[in-house]
Amino acid sequence: MAYSWFKAFHIVGFVVWFAGLFYLVRLFIYHVEANQEPEPARTILKNQYQIMEKRLYSIITTPGMFVTIAMAIGLLTTEPDVLKESWLHIKLLFVAILVGYHHYCARLMKKLAKDECQWSSQQLRALNEAPTVMLVVIVLLAVFKNNLPTDLTAWGIFAMIIFMAVTIQLYAKKRKRDQEKLTAQIGQVPQEQS
Repeated sequence: MAYSWFKAFHIVGFVVWFAGLFYLVRLFIYHVEANQEPEPARTILKNQYQIMEKRLYSIITTPGMFVTIAMAIGLLTTEPDVLKESWLHIKLLFVAILVGYHHYCARLMKKLAKDECQWSSQQLRALNEAPTVMLVVIVLLAVFKNNLPTDLTAWGIFAMIIFMAVTIQLYAKKRKRDQEKLTAQIGQVPQEQS
């Protein structure tokens, strides 16, 4: 019975954790893009995003990480033999990378608050794809364990992830070009009237 409780709350924990990570970097993107707004909108938006980032990180994302890890430890106490499995070692490696990503997001959040972040919104969009890849790998390892398929289906899933990432990047470039065209058009209007 303990295994089922640990597993249920482990799933709840990682859903909360990933939801927080996905939205946190999305807020970073908006925070960076607020620099393109005129005053006073720029300051208002940046202050609001900073509040949202702190709350999301402190109240949702970090507790989600702790619940995930605590319940994983609980799961391991009910089935210690699983520690000998190679799939779990790989999964734990990806979880460690995810924990590092989580803490790197805290670092970015502090830099954004001090206006020292050098990341562009385009780069942050690419960074936002990292937890998606880790989520897919971690879930596949948890479900298939040592029988992870390496056939056409697995490669199809991998291709789908790459396609999603490329599509998001292309959309971001299109949005940027459209914004630049609009800015150029607005800049030309006063010159033509004079």
